[in-house]
Amino acid sequence: MSQLSTVVLASGNPGKLREFQALMQPLGVRLIAQGTLGIPDAPEPHPTFVENALAKARHASAHSGLPALADDSGLCVAALEGEPGIHSARYAQTEAGGKSDEANNRKLIRALQGVTDRRAWYVALLVLVTRPDDPLPVIAQGTWDGTIVDSPRGDHGFGYDPHFFLPSEGLCAAEMDPARKNAISHRAMALQTLLSQMRTRGLVT
Repeated sequence: MSQLSTVVLASGNPGKLREFQALMQPLGVRLIAQGTLGIPDAPEPHPTFVENALAKARHASAHSGLPALADDSGLCVAALEGEPGIHSARYAQTEAGGKSDEANNRKLIRALQGVTDRRAWYVALLVLVTRPDDPLPVIAQGTWDGTIVDSPRGDHGFGYDPHFFLPSEGLCAAEMDPARKNAISHRAMALQTLLSQMRTRGLVT
């Protein structure tokens, strides 16, 4: 199987694109966002991260004719029985404020008012397909343990990063240097697993 040179990222999220580009560039893989190719977002009707990621990867590959990388990621909070989970990006979409990081964070903090158990996990589920009907997708998962704090901190990152506190770092994810975050985040851990599998299959060196 030939090595990958160009891969479509099945996401329109600019934060994810920046992170993935920084992680993939050293491998000589050019990553392009599906939106630049006019590819619409795929439906995400499934109840699990892995099913949604696979659906998005196959969708992007079918529309582009190229290998595609998708992730389904989110924040799972222990006290909320895993929510927002797969709904993380659109957690507050039905409320005033619509689909935005700010609205999502406001809803999360409201939901945790008076709750002492603040354990939370960022989850990243990555899927790479070499073609739409790839019978052996490359699948990898990473998790990042933290806690939720009420007051936002930091100006970096996106999503729930201003409220996701990492005891091991003494910082919220949004306070971290982007290079440090890219080295230890849930997405970085998932990508390292993904890359190991890609090397085994000869997709990258």
